[in-house]
Amino acid sequence: LPLPLPLHLHPYPGPHRNRNPKDPLRVVIANAGGADEQLGVISRAEALDKADEAGADLVMISDKADPPVVKIVDYGKFRYGLEKKKKEQLKKSKQNEMKELKMSYKIDVHDYGVRMKNAKKFLTAGSRVRLVVQFKGRENMFHDLGRDLLKKFAAEVEEIGTAEGGPRQEGNRITMIISPKNSK
Repeated sequence: LPLPLPLHLHPYPGPHRNRNPKDPLRVVIANAGGADEQLGVISRAEALDKADEAGADLVMISDKADPPVVKIVDYGKFRYGLEKKKKEQLKKSKQNEMKELKMSYKIDVHDYGVRMKNAKKFLTAGSRVRLVVQFKGRENMFHDLGRDLLKKFAAEVEEIGTAEGGPRQEGNRITMIISPKNSK
């Protein structure tokens, strides 16, 4: 068995740094104020020298460009910034957020109104809603009543949400997913 690499030699699945087979390069220096300074098109050796002078790394930004674009920046800070942006995008993404509302096929009028109010609140907030009608024992004979209930529910929230397909049976439960209209 080969020995595992030490932590400082592990490859990071991000942009390459301090190496690039292509020559010449378009080089950008990252300043502390956030504004980047462009050095123009220079050779790979010059770019590595400039990075060494700055005490930073040469990080590949766009290898598909002609000539490739690299940035002289501290790699640790650069990676931290990328991970921070990724986390922010996940936070802003409401598509992954799913709320679930459970009910019985013989739900009372007031309870139905409460579920309707909550579904409308979730849909206007941008979340998807999964409606679940659960059946127990002899109730399994009334799957058609459960489907009708879900279709009625979808029709009532039609102005703010759309049903993704129809009611689906999964064992002793029938589910339906409603997504907000503004997300499409």
